[in-house]
Order: sequence, then structure tokens, then C-alpha cells
Amino acid sequence: MPPRKKRNSAPPVSVTDRIGALPESILHHMLSFLPAQAAVRTCVLARRWRHLWRSTTGLRIGPLDYHDYGGADVEDLHKFMEHLLILRERTDLDTVQIQFDGFCEEDQPRVNLWVRYAVMCKVRALTVHIDCGDLDLDDLPLVSRHLRTLDLHGVVLHTSFLDFASCPALEDLNMNYCSIFGSNVSSRSLKHLGISYCSYDLDCRIHISTPCLVSLKIDHHSGRTPFLENMALIESAHVYLCKYSKDACLNHASGVFCGANNNACKNCVPIEDDCSKECVLLGGISSAKHLELLPENGTFIFARDLKQCPTFTKLKTLLLNEYWCEGPDLDPLACILKNSPVLEKLTLQLFSKGPTHKVEMKGSYNSVEGPAAISQHLHMVEVKCNAVDEKILKVLKFLTAFNIRFGFV
Repeated sequence: MPPRKKRNSAPPVSVTDRIGALPESILHHMLSFLPAQAAVRTCVLARRWRHLWRSTTGLRIGPLDYHDYGGADVEDLHKFMEHLLILRERTDLDTVQIQFDGFCEEDQPRVNLWVRYAVMCKVRALTVHIDCGDLDLDDLPLVSRHLRTLDLHGVVLHTSFLDFASCPALEDLNMNYCSIFGSNVSSRSLKHLGISYCSYDLDCRIHISTPCLVSLKIDHHSGRTPFLENMALIESAHVYLCKYSKDACLNHASGVFCGANNNACKNCVPIEDDCSKECVLLGGISSAKHLELLPENGTFIFARDLKQCPTFTKLKTLLLNEYWCEGPDLDPLACILKNSPVLEKLTLQLFSKGPTHKVEMKGSYNSVEGPAAISQHLHMVEVKCNAVDEKILKVLKFLTAFNIRFGFV
């Protein structure tokens, strides 16, 4: 047999630790995206990794696998967290996320301790997310010159916590599925506020005092509708009021809208702090450029506000639903249109929540046909629905009287 040819040897495999060669600041940032347990485990990778976890820029307290919520509760982690808080360097934190599926009564002080630890480490973005149950946060104010974003889910909030006067950098506040027990939410620095699926069980209106607010979202709020104080810098607001709030008429389903008369249902009877001489919602957001007002039928706060309807001097785009087309003369719709002198786009989403609609029509204001009582800047009107029935035809006829002409899309 002919002798075999000698193979060229393969090039040596590089064993360079390219990730480990990165600057420590980048490694600290990378580790901040891992659950705290996983970040600590990196100490066995190499000598250089031994202490990196002690100075991460973020802290994620919760299940090791964030897709496995079933077995994650505070009890599973409190021993680990006791050691972590002792051994970790007192470096500043950019983000802290506390997320659990469940907890028991004795766990509440532990979670509150972790929240205060985050504030002590000058956290900029703090998230507390509890999926099952309502965890009581301490009724103490947050004191931080560094906190910019606060995201709360499934917690109980009290009066002192909701006073953010000692958080002068706070700009973003989101509250989802929270129970609110306080009469005020106040912040002079807040720019973006979201309140979704929260409950408010006190028999008075919570006052929202945020003079620098730029965007607002209130969605499925139960209890009394919040009273919005003046928001001169507001640019956009989304308000969805559900029929299960305490500002919904209990007789509406039977065809009777009792309003605020002597024979009113218990929801319609004005409460002591009802701000009945002022607009509850519309006054606070009257400076907005973009509004989405989507109350369910039966709620009466917007109907009350329209009695002292403000002028929306900056309003450019407006999204409304069928609530505004109630009444024999569509008075709510007429009122808000007449008080929006620079409105450019109106969208009516009627008996169809979307996002897709079976019928869409577009129209615009026709200035040739004479002066109108509504904005002459109204270059687009959209009507979205599932079918053109008598109710839709009534709305189209109403808009035609304001020199608006339509065509099907």
C-alpha cells in the first residue's frame, strides 16, 4: 500500500475568554439582566468573575426562570437575599425588579426591606410586581433624589407612600392592579402617569396633583373616578371608565339614567367630596393636544363635566366612542366639538372596540358650504363601526349638519 499522506494539522483552537476580557463596567451591566441567583453563580466561571456579581448595576429579585411563575414566592428566596444584601457592595443601582407569584403575611416586611435597600442604593428605575394577592407597601414616603421610574403591580398603597414630594427626579409612575388607600397622588416632577385596573375603595375622590404631567392613562379604574387638578403641560390623555366603577348609574341597565336627582341610585347621589361644582376629569386635561375618551355607557362623570365644559384650546386629535352619541340630539358630542376650536382629526369608534372594524368611513369639513359651529381645521373625520344601522345613520346625519361629508374606505 502506498504510504498515507500526512494531514496538515488543524489550527489550534482559541480558548480566549472574549466576554471575560470586556471592561468591568460592561460586565456589570450584562449581569444586571440576569436573575440575582444566576448572576451570583457566575462567580465559578473564572477568577476574574469571582466578585463581579457584587457590583452589578441592576438587581432582579424573583424566580430564576421568569417564565416559571408557578413556584416563585418570597419564602423561596429570603435566605438567599439575606446573604446577598450583606455581601453585595454598596454600589449604585440603575434598576431593581422585585417580582413574585405569591407571598404570605410574614413576607411583607422582607419585600419592604428590599424596596428600601434599592432606594438606599440610589436606584433609578424600581419595579415591584406581585401576581397573586395584594402586598402592603409601608405607609412611609419614598425619599430619593435619583428615582426616575416607579412601576407597581399588585400592591397596596397608602397616603404617605403616594406623596412623592421627596422624589424630585421622578418622571414615570405606573400603577397596575393596585389597591389605593389614600386621598392624594402628588408629584411636582411627574411627567407620565398610568393607572390601570386599580381599585379605590374610599368613599371620596382621590386627587391627582401633578402640574408637570405630559401624558396620562386611566384605564378600568374601579371606585370613585379620580379628580384631576390642573395639568397645564398635558399633551395626551387616555381615559377608559368602566361601568363597574362607583361613578356608573345602577339603573342604567334597566333603561333609566337617574342622574343626580332626589330619587337617584346610591352611586348617583353626590358624595360629600364630590367636586360637583367643578369638572372632575375634563378640567384637568383641557390643555391636551391628543385625547382618547372612552367611557362605558352608564357612567356619568363626563356627562356632569359637560355642564361646565372647558374649552380645549390646544386639542388636535380626539377619539370618542358611542357614549358621546347618547341623547336625542347627541348633546355630548355637540358640546365637546363646539369647545374644540382647533381640532384637526376626529375619530368615532362606535359599538366596535377594534382593533379591526367591518366598516370605516372618512370625511372632512367642507368650508365652501358656509361657516360652521365647529373647528374649521377639521380635515379628517373617521367613523368606525361593525354595521351601518339607525344609530350610525343618526351620527352621520348629525355630522353632515356641520358641513362634514363622508365616503366609504
